[in-house]
Amino acid sequence: MRAARVYLIRHGQAGLRARYDTLSDVGREQAAKLRAWFANEGIAPDRAISGPLDRQMETARGAVGDPEVEPRLAEFDLDAVYRGIAPSLARDDAGFAQGYEALQAAVASPDAIEHRRWTSIDVAVFRAWYDGRYEFDGESWADFKARALAARDVLAGISAGSNVAIFTSATPIGLWLAALLGVDDERAMKLAGSCYNASVTTLRVDPAELRLLGYNSVGHLEPGLRTFR
Repeated sequence: MRAARVYLIRHGQAGLRARYDTLSDVGREQAAKLRAWFANEGIAPDRAISGPLDRQMETARGAVGDPEVEPRLAEFDLDAVYRGIAPSLARDDAGFAQGYEALQAAVASPDAIEHRRWTSIDVAVFRAWYDGRYEFDGESWADFKARALAARDVLAGISAGSNVAIFTSATPIGLWLAALLGVDDERAMKLAGSCYNASVTTLRVDPAELRLLGYNSVGHLEPGLRTFR
């Protein structure tokens, strides 16, 4: 009996920072390219599963239709992390405070490059959260990791021989792959950081083994549609 195939898909390009949890025009085009890719490959997903975020759901709908919703596939909430940690970092680090103020001023323009890249300020906020340096009234890194990895139990319910499309975000994909490959959280972050929007990572699933068949494929996207944020 043929093993199942799982297509683990990162959402398309998201919106601007002030309204990140949506798809941009590019993101919607990427989702349409995914739909065409499934058709060209002769793959008709038997199931589609998505995280609950708007950008994840919209990608799923554009690519394959209405999905089942799995809340544990949501990305961590960077806006909440910023609200909880950036004021403390700014208080303790004058250089960060200056950079944070400059970032806030820059993103007031919808054309700012900061909307489409991971800045040093983002890295500083993320690392403070990841390292648990400040009290934070929200999901910790440890809790997020446990939640994202617990979502792998959806694989147990996949029928032999079926094709399943799972729509999520970069960090859950990085964590799933790090667990599969037996590498640490730092490698998980590198995997997440290299994950293109609307990329396809393919897993072979059977009762005896979970195997990685392909990672971060963007052959369905023209170079101008290959984005990271």
